[in-house]
Amino acid sequence: MLNKTKLSLAVFSAIISATPLMSAAEEQAEGFVEGSSFNILNRNFYMNRDFRKGQSSNTGNGYSEAWAHGIMGKFESGFTQGTVGFGIDAFAMLGIKLDTGDGRFGPGGSINLLPVNSDGEAEDEYSKLGGAVKAQLFDTVIKAGDVFPMTPVLHYGDSRLLPESFKGVTVVNNSVDGLTLQGGRVHAMSQPQQSGMSEDFATFYAGGVDAPWAAYFGGDYTLNDNLAFSLYTSRLEDAWNQHYAGMSWSHPLSENVSLFGGLNYYKAVDQGQKLLGEFDNDIYSGKVGVKFGAHSLALSHQRNNGDDDFDYLRQSDSIFLDNSIQYSDFNSPNERSWMLRYDLDMATFGVPGLSFMTRYAFGTDADYSDANNVYMRRDENGNPLTDQKRWERNIEAKYVVQSGSLKDMSFRVRQMTTRATDYESDLDEVRLIVEYPLEVL
Repeated sequence: MLNKTKLSLAVFSAIISATPLMSAAEEQAEGFVEGSSFNILNRNFYMNRDFRKGQSSNTGNGYSEAWAHGIMGKFESGFTQGTVGFGIDAFAMLGIKLDTGDGRFGPGGSINLLPVNSDGEAEDEYSKLGGAVKAQLFDTVIKAGDVFPMTPVLHYGDSRLLPESFKGVTVVNNSVDGLTLQGGRVHAMSQPQQSGMSEDFATFYAGGVDAPWAAYFGGDYTLNDNLAFSLYTSRLEDAWNQHYAGMSWSHPLSENVSLFGGLNYYKAVDQGQKLLGEFDNDIYSGKVGVKFGAHSLALSHQRNNGDDDFDYLRQSDSIFLDNSIQYSDFNSPNERSWMLRYDLDMATFGVPGLSFMTRYAFGTDADYSDANNVYMRRDENGNPLTDQKRWERNIEAKYVVQSGSLKDMSFRVRQMTTRATDYESDLDEVRLIVEYPLEVL
């Protein structure tokens, strides 16, 4: 482990050291350097999962644990002068195992924090390298290479040690005030615990799917400070078409009191060769809440009106539903769920940067009677699961340093408990995350 880690650190340091030289070589092209930035994010991540009934298929004792450190360097250039400006983006990332303990990580790595070797043990370290070329024409930016799309139908995931990425082309346009149009096509994806790219796509609820590409198009429009809309469409070729519509609103009642809320709606239909079977799902969520001083209280409701799970790309954040939370998505066939969430901002009480959050969600009526063969779940007798229930509770405390040499350093602790009937695991989970961003350029 020591030699491999030293080698990776040396490669990482060489890339970091070369970046200023690359920038200096372009100084004569005004705009390329002036618009450049180089940032490093250190992320220290501890996570454990306790499968209360020993239900994890990855570890015999029903318990998984890992502690790791990630270093993420990201360079973004400005654009060269001219009608069409050109630039580059590049990143170098390194993940280092700190501890997994004997028998605590589990064969296969059930928490997806680190890659595993052929023996099912956590690797000592892994890395990600990539970049993209980009061009700017008026208010349109095109990127080709390693990209990080952020839309309700295709959104890179960043809930583990290192972020997920895709390979392809993205386009963003901001010509109209308040309107952002986005489109893209990707043909490969990299999981958070994966060094290289995979041309096979993977989804959360169906596993791998031999789709050649995924594409999306849509936009976000902010009408004013209190009302915004989103509309998107996407395709995972030969698997699905997904369409999304959403809106968010707020309404101030007084200086310290305001109402807020929103709606999210997805339509998912099988497409092409129907690699994930036949399905036609509608799922939506709605939220209404009140913010009063340091306090915020919200109630949300969510329903899947389809006979199959509402699926999305694995480890991505491509699910803008209110009741999709730390572990559960509450997106099973015919599932109905409610959630109550409370937030507290301690700045009002003289501790800026400190916040608390807790939420409780429960779902009922999950029914796999009419699910297709890909998404079907059965009991021990081979019968489709019906009348399934579950609940989840999350508690989080977070502190962000407000000033000094450690400004923007954050400390976060999350605790999660979920219980279900037959189709989901009963588990407790703890995550401790420390992040320290550095602005180098």
